[in-house]
Amino acid sequence: EAAAAERVFTPSNALVGLRLKLRCTPGDGAQRYGPPREVESSGPVEAGPGACTFDSRHLYTKKVCGEGSVRAVSYNILADTYAQTEFSRTVLYPYCAPYALELDYRQNLLKKELAGYSADLICLQEVDKSVFVDSLAPALDAFGLEGLFKIKEKQHEGLATFYRRDKFSLLSQHDIAFSEALLSDPLHKELCDKLAKYPLVQEKVLQRSSVLQVSVLQSTTNPSRKICVANTHLYWHPKGGNIRLIQIAVALSHIKHVAWDLYPSIPVIFCGDFNSTPSSGTYSFISSGGIAEDHEDWVSNGEEERCNMPLSHPFKLLSACGEPAYTNYVGGFHGCLDYVFIDRNALEVEQVIPLPSHEEVTTHQALPSVSHPSDHIALICDLKWK
Repeated sequence: EAAAAERVFTPSNALVGLRLKLRCTPGDGAQRYGPPREVESSGPVEAGPGACTFDSRHLYTKKVCGEGSVRAVSYNILADTYAQTEFSRTVLYPYCAPYALELDYRQNLLKKELAGYSADLICLQEVDKSVFVDSLAPALDAFGLEGLFKIKEKQHEGLATFYRRDKFSLLSQHDIAFSEALLSDPLHKELCDKLAKYPLVQEKVLQRSSVLQVSVLQSTTNPSRKICVANTHLYWHPKGGNIRLIQIAVALSHIKHVAWDLYPSIPVIFCGDFNSTPSSGTYSFISSGGIAEDHEDWVSNGEEERCNMPLSHPFKLLSACGEPAYTNYVGGFHGCLDYVFIDRNALEVEQVIPLPSHEEVTTHQALPSVSHPSDHIALICDLKWK
């Protein structure tokens, strides 16, 4: 038996095979106690995987970073909905041991990984509702992080944003579903009218259930410092470049409304799985502030889906982690799809936590694996106010 003052207990190897019992005696400051309650773990303590892809990264993130700095993480954690299909097990991830694709296993690995980053902001994609409610929110709560969730209605998975409670407080939330915003918000009327000329593309855009999560946070130590944190997961199809361009145009208009109109001139951090490599129109549009109507991505799915339109946005955004060789590594594909975009005018990069080495990523052929819970790799960077 061990009396514990901490909220987090990590079993030692000596406890492998044993069940855990938690016994709690409620009490208050006045020395009044209630009857003790007990709960037993549903299964025995299992051995962990040994060395993980994130162990060496944790050496850089042992402590929460200083007051003027923000450690941001963006990570597509691979929804259980997609990990456990017959197609995933046999075609997408045949190299991954079946037990390592199971939800309980991946969740435990994920909690260990995220806790070790000591982050101030965590933007996650592909978060199952139950994983958020039953697993991530309570676990990260114990490490000082507050969580917000935005579901994709059709998919039963969505986006989560966590922020460190003693560094930030939540001022407001401005989440949208792209299709709904495009149809109903006057902000997007011009784009909506342009899109109406291309009924095939319009229909495709409106069928997607992609969402954007936007949270405005305020520094607890310096209330004049506010920040707009956006998080998204764009349409995935390899030929969907035209759809992603429209989604990102809606996203940037909406973020502009929040960070220019509602909270004039607050800095933006825009994280997510953009399903776009650095050579794509979407990446170039985000980085440069504009896209020409003759860009090749307007015909990414062939002539019948051509939808030429010039687009622009007023932000000066920079990919804080640069352009890694890949952030997604599966058997049939690897490429850089995930980014943490920051407001160049207001924020600068203090350090980027190195990604796992190619040897680590490919130890078990590809991702996910027994030592890595997702097919994506987390991006982590320390940012500071200029």
